Amino acid sequence: MPDGYSVNELMDVPADARLPTSYGDFRIRVFHEASTGLDHVALTLGDMSGPDPVLVRVHSECLTGDAFSSLRCDCGAQLAAAMKQIQDVGWGCIVYLRQEGRGIGLHAKIQAYNLQDQGADTLDANLMLGHPADARDYGIASEILAAIGIESVCLLTNNPDKVLQLASNGANIVERMPLVVGVGDQNIEYLTTKIDRMGHDIEDARLNGDGI
Repeated sequence: MPDGYSVNELMDVPADARLPTSYGDFRIRVFHEASTGLDHVALTLGDMSGPDPVLVRVHSECLTGDAFSSLRCDCGAQLAAAMKQIQDVGWGCIVYLRQEGRGIGLHAKIQAYNLQDQGADTLDANLMLGHPADARDYGIASEILAAIGIESVCLLTNNPDKVLQLASNGANIVERMPLVVGVGDQNIEYLTTKIDRMGHDIEDARLNGDGI
């Protein structure tokens, strides 16, 4: 921009830009949630108008998994796998929600890690800190999907509650596709808790000794 010129960011420059990635040339848009003060992101690739259901991953922020490649969870692997699947089909959307640690925040999440190191599972650790087992709210994700024109969704998730919340807030979920990746020795107990205590629909292969 030439010297001497300025713009009013809120009025003149949309938070909407090209985002080249190793999984393709995405479009990134930021959506502000007034009730929480948080900024959420939609990454889109290709045409959002169909006619087939749009492949969508609604992904909750996980600094440790997404940025630092933590093996305590499957979050980073799920995000990468979702972007790769969208690249493979040629169109899709990642809705990235700023609700770290199942909605309890980064500080409490690391406190929960400390309790897990002492033997608590992921659900009990949250409860011991006085937080819900899962405090996430997917209402804003439904609003984002509507705002970018996605009318029918093939949702990449193992979490039935996510499907129910999105549908109850108006998203048209016509198909759910499981996303079981990033399984290893460090997160078997984490995934087992998801199956046994949180109702996640993950193929349970523990009985044949293959992990999850």
